[in-house]
Amino acid sequence: MAFSKEHKEVIVDQYREWVDKSKAIFVLSYSKMRMPMVNEARAKLREADGRLHVVKNRLFTRVLEEKGYQYDPKFWEGNNVVVFAFEDAPSVAKALAELVKGNENFAVRGGYLDKAGLTVKQVTALSDLPTLPVMRATLLGTILAPASKLVRTLAEPARGLAAVIKANSEKQPEAA
Repeated sequence: MAFSKEHKEVIVDQYREWVDKSKAIFVLSYSKMRMPMVNEARAKLREADGRLHVVKNRLFTRVLEEKGYQYDPKFWEGNNVVVFAFEDAPSVAKALAELVKGNENFAVRGGYLDKAGLTVKQVTALSDLPTLPVMRATLLGTILAPASKLVRTLAEPARGLAAVIKANSEKQPEAA
């Protein structure tokens, strides 16, 4: 289907907006794709704040070139789907890993994280990372650990003294 020059400019502007907003971009190849499968994939990725779009390779690479991304033109041959991670790249990568697992119609080809190219292996490693909420909880626990240890250390002598007094008071009635 041929697009007019005006329509292509609208598409390119949309690609620019998506690339500017995204923290990471993942590229998948697809074959024998049907709309129910695409809608299911989009729903899974939307839960992780990712968006899946079928792109026109030539127009999308034009935007990548404009934005300073490095790419191999041969990489963009064939049928490609681009997934944009707008918030948390590891959670979108996890959703991609689940999507690709057991689905021969999709295959991860690579991606970009802060304009740096990612290989399939690196995308897989990114999917193994904990999600942003888990990382925040871990960091908070690490920050709070010394404070809670300090409180326990300061409270220990008083607790020990209270235990001695209690034991002594329990012995007193026996002696009387």
